[in-house]
Amino acid sequence: MHSSVQLPAQALLLADAPAQLLPARELMAFTLASHIILVPMGVALPLITLIMHYRGLRGNDAVALLLARRWSAVMAVQFAVGVVTGTVLSFEFGLLWPGLMGRWGDVFGIGFGVEAWAFFLEAILIAIYLYGWRRLKPRTHFLLGLPLPVTALLGAFGIIAANSWMNTPQGFTLDAEGNPVDVDIWKAIFTPMFGPQYWHFVVAMFVTAGYVVAGVYAVGWLRGRRDRYHRLGFTVPFTVAAVFTPVQFVLGDSIARSVFHKQPVKFAAMEIVWKTDTHVPEYIFGRLHPDGTVSGGIKIPQLDSMLAGFKPSTKVTGLTSVPAADRPNATQATIAHWAFDIMVVLGSLLLLLALWYAWVSFRRRKEPEPRRLPQSRWFWRSAACAGVASVVAVECGWITTEVGRQPWIVYGNMRVAEAVTATRSTTLWIMFGLVVVVYVFIFGSFLALLLKMRTRWRLDDAAGGVGHLAGEPETDLPYGPRHGLQDAASPESVTRKGGPS
Repeated sequence: MHSSVQLPAQALLLADAPAQLLPARELMAFTLASHIILVPMGVALPLITLIMHYRGLRGNDAVALLLARRWSAVMAVQFAVGVVTGTVLSFEFGLLWPGLMGRWGDVFGIGFGVEAWAFFLEAILIAIYLYGWRRLKPRTHFLLGLPLPVTALLGAFGIIAANSWMNTPQGFTLDAEGNPVDVDIWKAIFTPMFGPQYWHFVVAMFVTAGYVVAGVYAVGWLRGRRDRYHRLGFTVPFTVAAVFTPVQFVLGDSIARSVFHKQPVKFAAMEIVWKTDTHVPEYIFGRLHPDGTVSGGIKIPQLDSMLAGFKPSTKVTGLTSVPAADRPNATQATIAHWAFDIMVVLGSLLLLLALWYAWVSFRRRKEPEPRRLPQSRWFWRSAACAGVASVVAVECGWITTEVGRQPWIVYGNMRVAEAVTATRSTTLWIMFGLVVVVYVFIFGSFLALLLKMRTRWRLDDAAGGVGHLAGEPETDLPYGPRHGLQDAASPESVTRKGGPS
C-alpha cells in the first residue's frame, strides 16, 4: 500500500521540476568533475615537492633537487589550468544557481572569499618559487616555498567550509519571509560537518597526489628505467601516499559516522536503507527500487547496524522517515550507494597496496637502496594504476556527497529546483556543449604540454651537462648555471655560485 503511493508522488516531483534543472545540474556536474581531477595536485603537490626539495638540500642530492625543480614546473602548469576550470565553477554558481547565491550568499559566501584570497597568494608564491631556481640562495629559496602548502590548505578550507554549510546549515535565523538574518560567521564556517569533511578531503588530496606522481615513475620502472632518478621519483610521493592511506581509512569511517548522526536521510541513501529499523543488513552494491526492494549486490545481515553503532541493535533511519519530496529518489539513492561502495572498495585496495609497500620496506630496511623497493611486477603494475584509482575514489566521494543531499541544495532549507536559473533549457544545453568542447581542448593542451615537458627533460638528461660527463643523467644541479652553458661550471664552481653546500 505504501509503495503504491510513492510512485505517483515521485513522478509528480519530476513533472514539477523546471525544464532548466537537468541541463543546469549536468553542466555543474561536468565542470566540477573535471576541476576535481586537478585539485589533488593543487592541494598536495606543493608539499610533496618541498619534501623532495628538502631532501635535496639536506643531502646535497642533485637528483632530488632536479626532481623538485621539474615538479614545480608541473605544479605551475597545473595551477594555470586549475585557474580556468575553477573560474568557470565560480561563474556557474551565480549563473546557474541565482536563488542560492541571492538568498544565502551572505551566510556561506565567506568560504568563497577565503578561497579567493588563498588563490591569489598561491599564484604569487608559485611565481616566486619558480623564479627562485638558479636565482636565489638555496636556503632562501626553500624558505620562500614553505608557505605554499599552507595557502593550498587555506583554499581547501574555504571550499569545504561552503560545502559543509550546504550539508549542515547553521549560523543564521529566518525572518518572517524566510530570509536569513542575524548571521554568525563563525557558526556558518564551523558547521557540524566541517571538521569531518575537511580532514577527509585534505588527506584524500595527499593520497591521490602521491599515487598519481608515483604512478608516473612506476610506469617508467615497468619499462626498464631503474636508475636512481626513477627510484627517488617513485619513493618520495608513494611514501607520502602510503603513510596517509591508513589515516584516510580511519577518517572515512569517521565521516560516514558523522553523516549517520547529522544527515540520517543521506546515510539511508548511501546504504539504500528503505525503512527505519534495527539489525539492518549491509548491501555491497545492489539497486534500490521505488517500492523499497533491493535487487542484486551482496547482502550481509545486520552489518549496517553494526557499522553505524557497533552493535546489531543500532537503529538506522530509513528513506521513508521523511516524505518523498524531502529525500533522494530510488535512482539517486542507488547512484549515491554505488559511488560510496566504489570509493570504499578502491580505498581498501589502496590500503592493501600501502601495507604491501610498508612490509617489504621494513623487511629490507638494511639492504642497499635499490633492493628496498618491492621487486614484484604486480606491485609495480598496481602502483601504476593507483593514481587513476585514487582519482576515481575522489570523484565517487563528491558524487556521494552531492547526490546523497538531493533534493536539497541547502539541506532542509532550499531545494535545488528553487535555486536554479530561469534561463531557457535550450540555452543551457548549448552552453553545456560549448563547455565540453572547451574543456576537451584545455585538458588536451594540458596533456600535450606535460608530454612535451617530459620529452624535453629526457633529451636534456641524455644530451647535456654534468650528467653527460659523469655518466649519470640526473646529476645536474638546479642552482647556478647549467654545466653545458659554462666550461667552468664544475660541481665545485656550482657550489660557489649558490648551489647547495
